Amino acid sequence: MEINGVEIEDTFAEAFPIKISRVLITAATKRWAEIAALEATGFGTSVIMCPAEAGIEKFVGPDETPDGRPGVYIQICTFGYESLEHQLLERLGQCVLTAPTTAVFNGMPEAEKQFNVGFKLKFFGDGMESETEVAGRKMYSIPIMEGDFLVEENIGAVAGIAGGNFFIFGDSQMTALTAAEVAVDAIKDLEGTITPFPGGIVASGSKAGFNNYKFMKATANEKFCPSIRDKVEGTEIPEGVKAVYELVINGVDEDAIQKAMKAGIEAAIAVPGVSKITAGNYGGKLGKYQFHLKDLC
Repeated sequence: MEINGVEIEDTFAEAFPIKISRVLITAATKRWAEIAALEATGFGTSVIMCPAEAGIEKFVGPDETPDGRPGVYIQICTFGYESLEHQLLERLGQCVLTAPTTAVFNGMPEAEKQFNVGFKLKFFGDGMESETEVAGRKMYSIPIMEGDFLVEENIGAVAGIAGGNFFIFGDSQMTALTAAEVAVDAIKDLEGTITPFPGGIVASGSKAGFNNYKFMKATANEKFCPSIRDKVEGTEIPEGVKAVYELVINGVDEDAIQKAMKAGIEAAIAVPGVSKITAGNYGGKLGKYQFHLKDLC
């Protein structure tokens, strides 16, 4: 199938189950909400080596937050609820409580699974903490040097999906990068998903396992590396393609990932010089979720 002269390969992105928490961070200014969010989601690109996958979902204005201040929603994702709670405590305690003017609210108040993260963080107050309420939400007020840090008692979590993806092929590195950037920008407008890699874009790509180095969990996906196209049997790089970028998408459910993939692909194929869109999968061996590109375009 072709759209705007761009080949859309008849394949699917393979994704897998993951546990996801959604957190709202507010601050006196958008700048400080963003700084705290970036710190809290750091070292969160891939569970291949990172303790969690994490990223910014979206920014919201003062009219959309419980305390009437600018805010940003983040997602933190791990394979199990126990490890997810651990990551919430560490990341919110070390990266948000320490950031100027911030407060933390439950981004999934209706979720069945709730962690009492705020209750546990209150012990930083060393007995001087107190209970309060913001917009009907139970909060803990923890005295700190700048004033008080407010954190909601509970943070919710759901069983979500990780690994939705698509690849962008371009006639130059800058063509492919521009297409990836506009795809990320399109996804940022949506609710329920994150693109956890740097700036939302995967430059490296990878495959599970190895060809030569048995100690590696994941290695270069040589069939998608343009610089060695002539050296690789079964290369997936067509003539004239100089760079490939991947977008990986995590989300709270299948619908959220489908919408994000569709928006991203539509934005990417509008960039001149993009020749092909495909996706990564392992023939259904990696995870139970399959997002077929032909159903999204």
